[in-house]
Amino acid sequence: MNILLIYPEYPDTFWSFKHVLSYISKKAAFPPLGLLTIASMLPRDWNKKLVDTNVEELTDEKIAWSDAVFIGAMIVQGESAHDIIIRCKAKGKLVVAGGPLFTTQYGKFPEVDHFVLNEAEVTLPEFLQDLKEGNPKQVYTSTIRPDITHVPVPQWDLIDMDNYATMAVQYSRGCPFNCEFCDIIIMNGRLPRTKTPEQLIGEVQSLYDAGWRGAIFIVDDNFIANKVRVKHMLSELIIWQEKNKYPFKFLTEASTNLADDEEMMQLMTRANFYKVFLGIETPNKKSLIECNKVQNVKRDLIDTVRIIQSHGMQVMGGFIVGFDNDTDDIFQQQIEFIQKAGIVCAMVGLLNALPQTQLWQRLKSENRLLSDSTGENTDGTINFIPRMDKARLEEGYKRIIKTIYSRKAYYQRVGTFIREYTSTVKSRIKKQDLEAFFKSVWKIGILSRNRLSYWKLVLRTCFTNINALPIAVELAIFGMHYQQIAKRYKS
Repeated sequence: MNILLIYPEYPDTFWSFKHVLSYISKKAAFPPLGLLTIASMLPRDWNKKLVDTNVEELTDEKIAWSDAVFIGAMIVQGESAHDIIIRCKAKGKLVVAGGPLFTTQYGKFPEVDHFVLNEAEVTLPEFLQDLKEGNPKQVYTSTIRPDITHVPVPQWDLIDMDNYATMAVQYSRGCPFNCEFCDIIIMNGRLPRTKTPEQLIGEVQSLYDAGWRGAIFIVDDNFIANKVRVKHMLSELIIWQEKNKYPFKFLTEASTNLADDEEMMQLMTRANFYKVFLGIETPNKKSLIECNKVQNVKRDLIDTVRIIQSHGMQVMGGFIVGFDNDTDDIFQQQIEFIQKAGIVCAMVGLLNALPQTQLWQRLKSENRLLSDSTGENTDGTINFIPRMDKARLEEGYKRIIKTIYSRKAYYQRVGTFIREYTSTVKSRIKKQDLEAFFKSVWKIGILSRNRLSYWKLVLRTCFTNINALPIAVELAIFGMHYQQIAKRYKS
């Protein structure tokens, strides 16, 4: 069979980084890891092609080549996915769909022939067997949480790595915490499951062998969910990095209790981790208790950020407003917290109820649900009736975004971060790094309204923390993206 794997387009969001990519001549931030892994799970004698519509056009010729198309998507890609499905069905193609978008909302896509939902290690083999026997069902679903120690290496040869800013691998699935608004436990459960150290090293080696050098995003729900196993894996990764002269730097997602584990932070630093995303959510303790974010309640969150950053890892933070316990002062609290902590990359969103989450179930029982979530947590929309006046909530949210991504506040935050930051990352200067720097000099240092702030940042960093200059320039570039996103809220 000829199989065309298709990845729908992302809208211009906080995480798309579309306004950054031109500085490094890239087309997308990350590759479609799920589809690349699925490709490795399909029969070896099938012919496979992959089209990531974020980096290339889906042509009629490619659709015509295929016997079937496999589509994987996140909720935020829903509109693009629907358009692709309609287009492929119009050409008489068999359409198979999976991923978070379809796992919780497959009823919205009646045109799809077959849904392979939940974790593919369980449902895909069953579908393939039924397809071979000529009697495939429409929906394949399972609550089984499979052992992931046999997941194959993604089929990297299906993409052009030069199109992407960062590669991606997965080490574990699941998170032990139980936050009300989060859909991780629906998708991957609360019992963390890990790959073996040999598997992770094998995937890293496969990227090295394919010619990749640079950043790798470990896309785990919570990288430190199983601390014993991750420490063992990191010890092996450190050996590999040293042997190969540190070709990679890593970023990942973790919970705030990372700051309590000195050994873990030191291992991550030695393995060349340079960024970590934390779900901080809110400085309002009552709201943290409300959403069952227990791991954040009894700690000083600003100290947490500073401890991690003192180990050479930039903290990116997720924040939410719109909890039932939020009052009118939450907007200023969020602004002050973000500025004081020096969290440069601060993703602030209005609370939304994702399908089937505990929050969704509660709001449904209270008759407060209004619509489905867009899956884009920074688009300024809310899909339920909040306790706070809705107009006041939306205006307060806009004020946060306009304030923290104003030129003055943003560069103040970069300055705070640089003062607290100790650079430990081992990274080779590459052609794209020099390209990004010279483009930043022209686009930001000469042409933009940020030029005075840009040069103050560059000169101050040169004189006070020269090792942090690459990340200072990177953050100046990222600021151009965040400011473009913030323009949505000018009205």
